[in-house]
Amino acid sequence: MSAPLKILIAGRNGQVAQALLSSLQGLGELICLGRAELDLSDADAVRSRVRDLRPDLIINAAAYTAVDQAESEPEQAFAVNATAPGVLAEEAKALGAPLIHYSTDYVFDGRKSSPYQDHDQPHPLGVYGQSKLAGEQAIAAVGGQHLILRTSWVYSLYGRNFLLTMQRLLQEREELRVVSDQIGAPTWAGTIASTTGALIEQWRSGQAGPWGTFHLNAQGETSWFGFASAIAEHLKTAGKPCARLVPISSSEYPTPAQRPLNSRLDCSRLQAAWKVHLPEWQAALADCLQNAD
Repeated sequence: MSAPLKILIAGRNGQVAQALLSSLQGLGELICLGRAELDLSDADAVRSRVRDLRPDLIINAAAYTAVDQAESEPEQAFAVNATAPGVLAEEAKALGAPLIHYSTDYVFDGRKSSPYQDHDQPHPLGVYGQSKLAGEQAIAAVGGQHLILRTSWVYSLYGRNFLLTMQRLLQEREELRVVSDQIGAPTWAGTIASTTGALIEQWRSGQAGPWGTFHLNAQGETSWFGFASAIAEHLKTAGKPCARLVPISSSEYPTPAQRPLNSRLDCSRLQAAWKVHLPEWQAALADCLQNAD
């Protein structure tokens, strides 16, 4: 039996880190640090902390995720999303420890007519996507063992996300307008965490696939309007009040940062190379909401 791992998880207050704390129980010592203990905007502090802890595996679930705010705070976005991942990669390589890092569909411009494959050329539309792409490039440039896992439309029962916002607004309002021309796959943080656990198990058992960049999100596709409609159906089934949903175009809901219209990610390479199964988004949503009851 393998010795227990010492796993450093960055981003304790985020959705994915919280899900990882549940999914990775039993693998070893989980050291989950928030900004107070590991400030990713301070590269020197990151180096020092990693060297003190000497983990066997680093999982970077931390990010600057305020997509619109990033347009006016590019330095902060790049410090957290680009510089820090490069530092983590350097320290992981020095320790001989793999790095698992989460990226985003926002590295693409959404103009492709079919799902994006992990080797497609990125072309981010805004600062957030640019900073996340720079983080990917910084990790790849270091050349250590790493998995960059691009995901999309992450939600959970924790923190701030589309699911919780919709649940609240659908019960507060009579009518709710939701964008219907952006297409992707809502991905439960629990799916990301459980899949990450499976990837770690594959690595630990000597059955690791190739390192590099892969896509990881729920299967199937829908719009934000379709996602909101599924959330509304659950509320109705539970006998709760629910607003009338109205589909609108992205142009009717202007934001500081432009969003990709096509956020669909082809995950077939991850599933084949690392022998993991990704659920349909509707099934994952049902599992998530079941945990709320």
